[in-house]
Amino acid sequence: MPERVYLDWNATAPLRPEARDAVVGALDVLGNPSSVHGEGRAAKGLVERARAQVAALVSCDASEVIFTSGSTEAVALAFAQDWDVAACSPVEHDAILQQPCVEVVDRDFHNGGTPTVGRDGVFRGDFVSGFGLAAAPLKRGDRGFPRESRGLFALTAASSETGVVQPTADVFREFVGEFDISRRFCDATQIVGKMPWSMAAARCDYACLSAHKLGGPKGIGALVIRRGLDVVSQIKGGGQEMGRRSGTENIPGIAGFGAAAVAAARDLDAGAWERVAELRTFLETSLEGEDGPTILVGKESRRLPNTSCLITPGWKGETQVMALDLAGFAVSAGSACSSGKVRESAVLRAMGYGAGEADCAIRVSLGPSVTMEQVERFVETFLRLRNRRRS
Repeated sequence: MPERVYLDWNATAPLRPEARDAVVGALDVLGNPSSVHGEGRAAKGLVERARAQVAALVSCDASEVIFTSGSTEAVALAFAQDWDVAACSPVEHDAILQQPCVEVVDRDFHNGGTPTVGRDGVFRGDFVSGFGLAAAPLKRGDRGFPRESRGLFALTAASSETGVVQPTADVFREFVGEFDISRRFCDATQIVGKMPWSMAAARCDYACLSAHKLGGPKGIGALVIRRGLDVVSQIKGGGQEMGRRSGTENIPGIAGFGAAAVAAARDLDAGAWERVAELRTFLETSLEGEDGPTILVGKESRRLPNTSCLITPGWKGETQVMALDLAGFAVSAGSACSSGKVRESAVLRAMGYGAGEADCAIRVSLGPSVTMEQVERFVETFLRLRNRRRS
């Protein structure tokens, strides 16, 4: 029986050997980072080394990195502040969409009916010209973002489902230029490690990261906070993480995160993801060239180099995932952060796809260890299963 092929890197990337070694090594470190004796200082040194390594990956200062349990906690920490108003695009991850204070900006802001997100998946920042006039009440009954409000706006750097890369710098520049809102949040979970990305280039004030998306261990992530800003800690206690997140640090996870960040930067410099993009192009060209109904979502947009979102109307995404799993391929039917549930994609609906289409999508996400032979096998298997269903 052929070996299984893992094509769900956006859900979690395989653990890098460097990260595994760092985790195992950190397990033998005795001290508590908050202790002042030699053992404690050694543990603290591991934490601070990893903090600098993660900071280097996103070109920020180490003091701006706060370790959390993952991107979801980082989002919750940023959004739990006393914002007057908080809003996000309709193509965000559920970690942001489900924040109780958030208003999703997915309305028609123009008389001509221009949506905020089109079939290309790109969020259009020109909506701000009409935001204050057309928006429904947000938090505390405010209408839109009044001038000099303490507001937060979130836009993902790249969609985990479609791979579409957002023009965060342009949107944030226009948004802040039009209104004196306070802060900009960027979900950098998927883009970091796959494409060059930095806080400064994205023009954001806060960003979330997750180690396991770039080959680090699960259960560790970070909130990056631009220097000069702060957050009110939601976990009280000993004042760890510069007073932003109390609790003894997850030293093995943090060490693994740092090692994965270094390895991810090395892969970027070596062009590993350019080769992945070539594999993705081959995969999509092979499917598009066949006489079949499969839709390639966002194919004309700038995307992550590894992500293909495929819609085959009439073939439920959940059914596709199960059939491909039995054939030896691991893919997903969207975001992996829904407790095993396969649900209709809010992202695809926001892009204008109907319920019958959004329900028939799968995501194939590749990585540097995926081979051409594996991609060819996937294409052959996908087409065989699809054609069998059509016949």
